[in-house]
Amino acid sequence: MSADLGVMRPGMRLGGLRVLITGGAQGIGRAIARRFADEGARVAINDLRESAALTETLASLTPVAAGMHRAFVADVANEAAVSQMVGDVIRDFGGIDVLVNNAGIQVAAASDAMTLEQFDRVLSVNLRGTFLCCRAVLRHFLAAGIKGTILNTNSVHAVVPKPGFLGYSVSKGGLGNLTRTLALEYAGRGIRVNEVAPGAIATPINAGWVDDPKKREAVERHIPMARVGTAEEVAGLFAFLASDEAAYITGQTFFIDGGLNLYADFAQNWSS
Repeated sequence: MSADLGVMRPGMRLGGLRVLITGGAQGIGRAIARRFADEGARVAINDLRESAALTETLASLTPVAAGMHRAFVADVANEAAVSQMVGDVIRDFGGIDVLVNNAGIQVAAASDAMTLEQFDRVLSVNLRGTFLCCRAVLRHFLAAGIKGTILNTNSVHAVVPKPGFLGYSVSKGGLGNLTRTLALEYAGRGIRVNEVAPGAIATPINAGWVDDPKKREAVERHIPMARVGTAEEVAGLFAFLASDEAAYITGQTFFIDGGLNLYADFAQNWSS
């Protein structure tokens, strides 16, 4: 798929859906918010704090109707804050149809040097935060009889170890089981739960190597497709999974990584 596909005019297959996207101020979250708005959804974007990025993202969304979209500030690792945020979205939008759990952080540290505070903070956002948002929205789905959709942003590092980022890898591995468990538990209620696992994507958080030709080449050398992905490509997959076209899909992990999880070093058969 050409990277230029990200600028093609999408359809309106998400028209009328009310969507909450956590971690939506930049990077993949911002691309998801834009794509969903372009396809007709009403979007609530969340971020940890007020920022220029949050304001700019909100302003950039396709305005299908005046005041259609909203921004909400909340720490997804905080139970009370999540409850308040979900309640506010339901109040403003009349309900929620799709939850996208995209908020996530990582901390770089050798495992023997990582502090308990660092480890706990990563898990509190990436795993506990996802659980809290899922629980709050599931309660809404069940109470309102909504056959809703939950989409989680995972990572190729749910299955590919990432030395020096133990908390991140552990949180993403746990997220995979959370996704599958919820999918099985609520499939009979018409609620779908899936996850998207990106690989190396050109986003602001990766600017340190994306904007450095030598470092970028070192990354791309390990990717079978020999290039990094774009946030817009990831957003397209989320849009598909939120649409009726994916109505019979639940409990699945969709890797979007240029083949990174295929272990690129084995492209040449050196092992036998």
